Amino acid sequence: MSQLRATKPGLLVCTVLCILIFLYLRKPTPEEPAEEPTYPAVVECGFYPDELCSALFEGKGVAPQIAKFCKNPHRSEILPYLRAPGNCSRMLQGLRFITRPLSAEEGNFSLAYIITLPKEMPMFVQLLRAIYVPQNVYCLHVDEKAPKTFKTAVKTLANCFENIFISSKKHKVASAGPLRLQADINCMEDLVHSRFQWSYVINLYGEDFPIKTNKEIIHYLRSKWNNKNITPGVIQPSNAKFKTGQRDPESSPTGNIYVSPNERFKHEPPHNLTIYFGSAYYVLTRKFVHFILTDTRAKDMLRWSRDIRSPEQHYWVTLNRLKDAPGATPDAGWEGAVRAVKWRTEEGKAHDGCKGAGMGARVVCMLGKLSTTKLYP
Repeated sequence: MSQLRATKPGLLVCTVLCILIFLYLRKPTPEEPAEEPTYPAVVECGFYPDELCSALFEGKGVAPQIAKFCKNPHRSEILPYLRAPGNCSRMLQGLRFITRPLSAEEGNFSLAYIITLPKEMPMFVQLLRAIYVPQNVYCLHVDEKAPKTFKTAVKTLANCFENIFISSKKHKVASAGPLRLQADINCMEDLVHSRFQWSYVINLYGEDFPIKTNKEIIHYLRSKWNNKNITPGVIQPSNAKFKTGQRDPESSPTGNIYVSPNERFKHEPPHNLTIYFGSAYYVLTRKFVHFILTDTRAKDMLRWSRDIRSPEQHYWVTLNRLKDAPGATPDAGWEGAVRAVKWRTEEGKAHDGCKGAGMGARVVCMLGKLSTTKLYP
């Protein structure tokens, strides 16, 4: 009897333990998150949008699978990497940046980029990933009035790369006008004084995106523009008047649309320069950049341009038409177009109209830059 009494507490404890274990085992385990797919090295995916687009247009059945396999990180996947400074290797791997030249040819030919940043950080990261290779160099212009968190994110990103830096001179960002022109020149000063050796400089606005690879750009420059500048444009029409107008700051290659300089011109152009009108986007040789920063005519043209509406559409093309400028193309016209656009004035003739976002009241529908810049016809 005494032995039974001694056993009862033990049985009770054992029963309670068994019940607890049974309930624990019956409790459904939380569903584990789906395992993230592993991505191949960037060399395999390439991040070359023109290759994928070609496959899609040709109706290749594998294209959608490739697109999903090589997908770019979404906004929610990009931002966390920029909020944790100090872990550069994790960021490089997570955002899948190219970390070595993809060919010997590319490794021996360096380009410089001037990028005016957009308001959206993920948009900029997408652009940078598409054009980044370690042998190139990148100067970033950040709006002085940008939020502190935005500036911190840009700095976090730039600090992980030796070949990416923020312009030493900061001011308000503008999509057009003297501020935009000065921003490019500020970056040019930094680039020529940097330790990096580059052959050409290309400017981009943060909302642009390439449709050509780094290698294709190099081939294009070497084959058609060897040691020459690309500044598409034409001589100012003889019937153009210096007056202000609420027009789109782009011009049609056919000459149907023209935005002439501001009526606030106080003087004739310096050094009796012939004023040209062209694109704000360019591909310039290193020697020409040095010319821009040192030549008296270029400096005087810059000062004079402060009274011009959208001077970036006159400055580069005018100076590149000087016969003694390095890499000049005095007889060039709209050749070497560096931006893919649809002109509304050509609707129904050259294309079937502008569709999608970005139309607004603009006279052009911007499709994007044509190459790791915006090259080619």
